[in-house]
Amino acid sequence: MKPIIQLLHFGYHQAMSCIFPVAIFGTLALSNVIKVPFIHRYDAILIILLGVQYLMYRCHLETRDEIKVICIFHLIGLVLELYKVRMGSWSYPDPGYTKLLGVPLYSGFMYASVASYMCQVWRRLRMDMTGWPGLTSSVLLGGAIYFNFFTHHFIPDFRWWLTALVFIVFWKTWIIYRVRTLTYRMPLTLAFIIVGVFIWLAENIATFFGAWKYPDQYQTWKLVSFNKISSWFLLVIISVIIVAQLKHVKASRTTNES
Repeated sequence: MKPIIQLLHFGYHQAMSCIFPVAIFGTLALSNVIKVPFIHRYDAILIILLGVQYLMYRCHLETRDEIKVICIFHLIGLVLELYKVRMGSWSYPDPGYTKLLGVPLYSGFMYASVASYMCQVWRRLRMDMTGWPGLTSSVLLGGAIYFNFFTHHFIPDFRWWLTALVFIVFWKTWIIYRVRTLTYRMPLTLAFIIVGVFIWLAENIATFFGAWKYPDQYQTWKLVSFNKISSWFLLVIISVIIVAQLKHVKASRTTNES
């Protein structure tokens, strides 16, 4: 009976951590079948998601620090979207007033939802890490991963080399998480893979409901390439590095103040 109770508590905290991602995909689904009069779909999505963020903050589901992390990741994601759309990797064909160089501003929230999940689950499961490689190696690796999303269009793609580096740099790193009174742990790289697969599944849902389209989806919807799992795997690493370093900085400040 106790394992079932533990699983239910774990599932509850995971579900609560996914409120913002669920809100995004729910909005995408509903806006695909329900047309809001006098407003473009992309504009309506942005307004709704801003409202969701405001309500989550006012209801204390997100803290001010978590909002800051979400804004950082929104900006990181938006810059990547602007570049990828310009390079023809995918497109946003619908009209909208809140589009910048062909990219709707709501698109940054899809990246920010990853950061939202990370912040929420970190707090709810009282997460910690052992064997963290440190600021220099983690930031350099995260920066190399991010820039590879840009540079692979005109120089060789180093994603598999970077993936190998991830396993080398983080091979001693374990996630510590707590469910009620019990403590569990798992390799950080395994967590990267699991989250990457779930984001790939969510990406299939998003493209099915027309959030964006890859070139091979213009005529009819197709399953997103399995290669995208590696992209999300690497993107999750960037979000974890950002969240972990900010948590570390905050913990250091708290210790110094006390």
